[in-house]
Amino acid sequence: MKVFNAILILLVLFSMSSFDMSKACEYAGSNIGYIRSQTERALESSDINTSRFFTYKALNAIEKSKEQIEACGCDYAKESIYESLDNLKKATRVSSLNSAKLLLTRALDNSSGSLEAIKEHEEHQGSLYANDKLVMNTKMAEKENLGMLMPVGKELERKIDLSLINYQNSLDEVVNSVECKEAYEFANKIYAHCEQELLKPKLSDAKKYYNLRTKEITATALAKLKDCNK
Repeated sequence: MKVFNAILILLVLFSMSSFDMSKACEYAGSNIGYIRSQTERALESSDINTSRFFTYKALNAIEKSKEQIEACGCDYAKESIYESLDNLKKATRVSSLNSAKLLLTRALDNSSGSLEAIKEHEEHQGSLYANDKLVMNTKMAEKENLGMLMPVGKELERKIDLSLINYQNSLDEVVNSVECKEAYEFANKIYAHCEQELLKPKLSDAKKYYNLRTKEITATALAKLKDCNK
């Protein structure tokens, strides 16, 4: 009887924790949707001041959502939205609208990737807790769940490559439409930032690949702009 009661208590606690996590993911997903919409409005703005206004709204929303994002437990979503935070902050510091829009495009891709990761995470959570055998064995369930928190290998690279398509397109637009020297200096700053990030000793696999691919894409743009540095 004691063993039965212990198992029952364990299952109740496990189901409660899964419910709390599910709610946190739901709130985080809703907030990230708002962050994405404000970033889109910043991108659509026709002047730098309006763009900054919506960028700050997105920044504030991320700061207010950190607790839910952490509680949700989806590592890829967390890394992506914090990458978005970094790009949004950079967008508030540049003086030209074109430069801001390039950074905002990266931030938008990051928030979109974060939202997609949370949706996939929630779907997995639902199927995980619906499986009686996994629920009965909490250790197996936790192990299975942890394995889904962050994509690995080729799947991780595929997600990051997809998230960088818009960045590449925007960078190409900058190369073709922005004054040559300004475009070179801006691309060179991004390239240097990626180099500094890659020197950090405890960088996650996601951040390593993200910065490596960004550096490669930016290097191609710099090669096209090489005469602009004279």
